[in-house]
Amino acid sequence: MNDVIKAMMERRSIRKFKPDTPRKEDLEQIVEAGLYAANGMGKQAVITVAVTNRELRDKLSVANRKIGGWDEGFDPFYGAPVVLIVLADKNRSTCVYDGSLVMGNMMLAAHSLGLGSIWIHRAKEEFETPEYQKLLKDLGVEGEWEGVGHCAVGYIDGDAPIAAPRKEGRAFWIE
Repeated sequence: MNDVIKAMMERRSIRKFKPDTPRKEDLEQIVEAGLYAANGMGKQAVITVAVTNRELRDKLSVANRKIGGWDEGFDPFYGAPVVLIVLADKNRSTCVYDGSLVMGNMMLAAHSLGLGSIWIHRAKEEFETPEYQKLLKDLGVEGEWEGVGHCAVGYIDGDAPIAAPRKEGRAFWIE
């Protein structure tokens, strides 16, 4: 089995991270892997906002927790010190699909570098608010963007989960 397929089969969602921030070089590679994801008509209409600033990361966590309806003190990013926010151009009919492929590439890249990751939803709701639209504007991002997901990244605290057995009857062949 080649390394790419092996990574696809071994990567799992991580729900407990160490507080240490990964090396910037590793984070840059993860973001770059996202830039190479397949995308509708080659339009490359997906952006990533890499949040390593602890204050903003914690503010995102609170907003995400409130949208999700969890109790105060719960961290929907499971302690991950880095959040890579994927947003796609709302005017592209393939925006959610394109953003999803970026998320997949980044999670596989994180795994290949010995880091853990997890896809956290509610970016759509966050980036519909004036506060986070202003954040994009302050970054110089123009246009209308739909939040696709948060790729929470960090060092795994504990053992990586083992994959559950795959359900039977999910592949069909026509020969």
